Amino acid sequence: MKPTAYLVNTSRAAIVDQSALAPALREGRIAGAGLDVFEEEPLPTGHEFRTLPNVLATPHLGYVSELNYATFFREAAEDIGAYLDGAPIRVLT
Repeated sequence: MKPTAYLVNTSRAAIVDQSALAPALREGRIAGAGLDVFEEEPLPTGHEFRTLPNVLATPHLGYVSELNYATFFREAAEDIGAYLDGAPIRVLT
């Protein structure tokens, strides 16, 4: 990556070698990173990503949106009602 590049990972921690990312950020080999997923969650208190000035780290919240929560709550209510009616929906097999 170019020194002006920003790495953004909001998907899967395993697709980024975090032990290589830390020195790349520390040494300025890339400009910064936006991270929402980590090898260990929650990110340990003393982890370097918490102190690097060129890292924006969020606690795995990439999925949080008003629309997602509205869907989760609506479907949960539907699931409970269907179960109580004896006709479960979205059954895991």
